Amino acid sequence: MAQEDGELDSLVRKRIRALRVAQGWSLEDLATRARLSQSTLSRIENGQRRLALDQLVTLARALDTSLDQLVATATDDVVTNPVTDSARGLKRWSVKADPGMTVVRQRMTDPPPDTPSRMRAHPGREWLVVLSGTAVLLLGNRRFRVETDQAAEFPTMLPHAIGAEGGPCEILGIFDRDARRGHQRGEDTGEGARAAT
Repeated sequence: MAQEDGELDSLVRKRIRALRVAQGWSLEDLATRARLSQSTLSRIENGQRRLALDQLVTLARALDTSLDQLVATATDDVVTNPVTDSARGLKRWSVKADPGMTVVRQRMTDPPPDTPSRMRAHPGREWLVVLSGTAVLLLGNRRFRVETDQAAEFPTMLPHAIGAEGGPCEILGIFDRDARRGHQRGEDTGEGARAAT
């Protein structure tokens, strides 16, 4: 138990320093924000001062994080395997830190629909990047070519659809909870996944 406490103590100290450096703050900057002396903060980071709960709460606020995140140790579930939907050519990964988000990899061969009635609108937000080929994103009355390594982000309340142009393309999309639900409803009603993202 003492070894685990020592490891947590060391992890928290490293995390405080890493978060401070990531913000581009000096010891003095963070000490001022946390209302601590610079020497106290330096001793906390270097392990020369005991970690007190009240100081951790103050430091977490000053670093714009929560106490839970500052002391979190769970790293068991780092790797996630996809769920494959072969019929639709999809692979899905859940995002454990935000269970409402889903990552989808899809290979498309069909062009986007040629009739606006096949475009879908639903609550949510989507982000996608084209991994290979060229995709065409129909968004409201606009048409966007999205080429390899380009990304698109849009609110899904706009009628939208996506397809391939000039051959197959592969996309990686990130859907928030509402966008994911909109797609699941579309799949349940038999709408083609290739026609609307």
